Amino acid sequence: MDAETGGAIKAGVKVGRYRWVVVALLFAATAINYIDRQMIGVLKPTLAAEFHWSETDFAGIVFWFQVAYAIGYLSFGKVVDALGARLGYTIAIVIWTVSHMAHGFATGMVSFALARFGLGIGESGNFPAGIRAVTDWFPQKERAFAIGVFNAGANVGAIITPLLVPLLVLWFDWRMAFFVTGLFGIAWLAVWWMVYRHPSENARVTPGELAWIRQDPADPVEQIGWARLLTVKETWAYALGKFLIDPIWWFFLFWLPGYLFDRYDLDLKTFGLPLAAIYLISDLGSVAGGWLSSKLIKSGRTPNFARKVTMLICAVCVLPIWFVQGIDNVWMAVLVIGLATAAHQAFSANLYTLPSDVFPRGAVGSVVGIGGTVGAFGGMGMALFAGYILDATHSYEVLFAICASAYLLALLVVHILSPRLAPVRIEDVSQR
Repeated sequence: MDAETGGAIKAGVKVGRYRWVVVALLFAATAINYIDRQMIGVLKPTLAAEFHWSETDFAGIVFWFQVAYAIGYLSFGKVVDALGARLGYTIAIVIWTVSHMAHGFATGMVSFALARFGLGIGESGNFPAGIRAVTDWFPQKERAFAIGVFNAGANVGAIITPLLVPLLVLWFDWRMAFFVTGLFGIAWLAVWWMVYRHPSENARVTPGELAWIRQDPADPVEQIGWARLLTVKETWAYALGKFLIDPIWWFFLFWLPGYLFDRYDLDLKTFGLPLAAIYLISDLGSVAGGWLSSKLIKSGRTPNFARKVTMLICAVCVLPIWFVQGIDNVWMAVLVIGLATAAHQAFSANLYTLPSDVFPRGAVGSVVGIGGTVGAFGGMGMALFAGYILDATHSYEVLFAICASAYLLALLVVHILSPRLAPVRIEDVSQR
């Protein structure tokens, strides 16, 4: 049924596919987001040598990115709910592109920390805006797959970065690398502003596709304040899940390049291919995780069953990373780490769908924002802890043990707080 007009989706009516153009734009934005985000990790050995950073110094710079990400994620959830995906995304990418290019002018820890802070504010808008766009453009049964596809842009960005950035550094220098990659965000913004509209306002959307998008039962569009959302256990199911798994992804993103340098004696010319291979495997996981849960729903399984079974499979696939430091062959290590990062992306794609599964549209951006902020708090702690552990022990063993166990714990928390993933009714939230 067309939930807004009450009309049926007539048999034989062609359903358009313009919504996948929107996903392609979200994919590209997420790839750019991760190129800009990951460059500090790829350049860590170069910058640490030039500025004489310890692991704790580097952790401090990462920490300020996380602080800004926490602040911005919460704020952008409200911005996106109020302004919509089109304008919300525009504000986010302007802030993060300017801040990214500002890295090229940095002269020390303070200026790097300031640039990372601005980058964290802007980049925090990517997922609230992207998930709001998916919520506007896709019915529930397609959302996990759509989110998995655009979330795969993170891995494409992570693949491109270690291949492109060393070349830019060798051709020019590390400062020019920030300026050149900043042009990607400017180009994307021009396309976004020309192409993106809400489906009800987009002339390229056919009546059949609009009916397909609106097939779910209508829900209220009233915005719900943070105070009320924080009293709902489903909010905390999502937020605590993010708290447990987001720090692991931050650790992979910022410390894996240094780990490959140190553990396997690689350099700027040789570490790019193994790191790119890890994120290529991750890309497959992101799409597969969204596909599997969407496939289970289409086959008649409940969203609760589909999401949680997929997340359980992912959590098990992360476990071997506990032992990766004992692997001497770099490509065997790449396979184990790649499996873990792929499982993270698949797990994350399903976790990201939970707000749109259980909350009305008017609350999705805010819940995503709350979860992102709580996840960033976890990332702050992980950054400082990683710096301390590495300076104190010069070993990644404890850190990989934490990575291995986080996902089973996250799934347990989600299940305890939301055992059925039942939709939250707006009137129930309003009464709290």
